[in-house]
Amino acid sequence: MNTLSLSFGSIVNAIKEKKLSADEVNEEFYERSIKLNPKYNAYITVVKPHAASGGEFGGIAIAVKDNISTKGIRTTCASKVLENYVPPFDATAIERLKAAGGQILGKTNMDEFAMGSSGENSAFGPARNPLNTDYVAGGSSSGSAVAVAAGMAPIALGTDTGGSVRAPASFTGTVGFKPTYGAISRYGLIAYANSLETVGIISKRVSDARLLFRALAGVDIRDSTTREIDMNENVKISKRIAVPKELLNNIDERVISRFNEALNRLGGAGFVFDEVGGINEVKYALPAYYTIACAEASTNLSRYDGIKFGTSSRIEGNWRDVMGRARSLFGAEVKSRIMLGTYVLSKGFYETYYIKALYVRSILRSAFERLLKSYDAVFIPTMPVLPWKIGEGISDPEKAYMADVLTVIPNLTGSPAISIPIGSSGGFKVGGQLIGRPGDDMKVLRIAEEFESVIGEVKDGEP
Repeated sequence: MNTLSLSFGSIVNAIKEKKLSADEVNEEFYERSIKLNPKYNAYITVVKPHAASGGEFGGIAIAVKDNISTKGIRTTCASKVLENYVPPFDATAIERLKAAGGQILGKTNMDEFAMGSSGENSAFGPARNPLNTDYVAGGSSSGSAVAVAAGMAPIALGTDTGGSVRAPASFTGTVGFKPTYGAISRYGLIAYANSLETVGIISKRVSDARLLFRALAGVDIRDSTTREIDMNENVKISKRIAVPKELLNNIDERVISRFNEALNRLGGAGFVFDEVGGINEVKYALPAYYTIACAEASTNLSRYDGIKFGTSSRIEGNWRDVMGRARSLFGAEVKSRIMLGTYVLSKGFYETYYIKALYVRSILRSAFERLLKSYDAVFIPTMPVLPWKIGEGISDPEKAYMADVLTVIPNLTGSPAISIPIGSSGGFKVGGQLIGRPGDDMKVLRIAEEFESVIGEVKDGEP
């Protein structure tokens, strides 16, 4: 049995049936991670798993993004500012993982403080796409996707602020699930943009994501934004799916070709796709997202002053010198977003930019709420482009920013969304994205699983 190729659910079941030993499985993944990490740079820290101790997951170790607090394990956010930070507590998601019998295989690489769409902005170097190591893996949960795609972990936790589990899932041919905002507690997640981000899951199969989601979801008294989610897996679906035409513009021809092929195959399986219009506000989604995200980032990262949080310095001088030294450790992308966020929150610009962005978010929520009263979900490509070469996103930041155009919407609306592989082109994978109403996580997962079974492997080729 090739353990490394098995899905998370298959491994869990094999352990329950005593066909596999959790300790042997963990050792295989650990040794492979140590061997391949110099090539792919998926992990910032690899952890030797403890002896398995049972539970629902049988002691299996998984990969965890390096902005999720793990007691006693270095948590860096891929930043020099937190290079040596070791949390004294576990995030709620980690507590629940451990309570279900899971453990930690390692902390994965990412864009610094989750600011990026490619994995290029890490202080520890970029994670590399296993399909072609000269190309990006997507971000910001780049290392989590690489670990799963390269067989260095059975499943992984990531976070999603504007597409950060779905983008790398699309680029690496894995599944990326972003739950409803508040479905999984954010307690212990090192904040980037509080009102947008969620803990998410990257896996080989949709069923794997559902299995781990069930263990992690639920109300947490330490996070007032958490909510209960209906976990009924037998939720009814109508098979009517909306395809907003405003979201099919300016997409790479190779991506749209694979998307149309997927629509044809799914239509043959009984799904009905209606091209709908009228959501003109989506053209404002990307600027609204970056305005809100950067504003919240500038507030959240103000704590890293070398006094309260962050790397301290022993330089002589006043507090400005200490703070300046500490903040000089931020990478260029983080500095840019802090500056932008500070600007839009400053006097005279708060109403001009930030308040208008909040208004756009409200309009988008209402528009999608109305649309999804008549449909099970929205289906669109995950990313408008294929992966680009490492370095291109840094030299041309607009290219990386524009790549988020289709993924930021569920973060603005608080909706569940999932990316699944729908085809290949030029040696790379193409992802399709399902978006549902807030709270309809199990419906989105069920539809995605049906899509997955119908689409299967789509033949590679150019349009």
